[in-house]
Amino acid sequence: MAFDKKLLDILACPTCKGKLIYQADNAELVCRFDRLAFPIRDNIPVMLENEARSLSLDELEQIKG
Repeated sequence: MAFDKKLLDILACPTCKGKLIYQADNAELVCRFDRLAFPIRDNIPVMLENEARSLSLDELEQIKG
């Protein structure tokens, strides 16, 4: 079972409430504004700020969305 992309319509960044971008290769949901990547574990997004990793500017530039 894969991550359900329809969840992106209802999920928002817990920090800024902004749009998230699904990154299948890293199994993460990315907030470009806050430069945070939230992990997806067992097809469930972990939407906790303390579980997110900070993205470098280089990583952020590579993300389309």
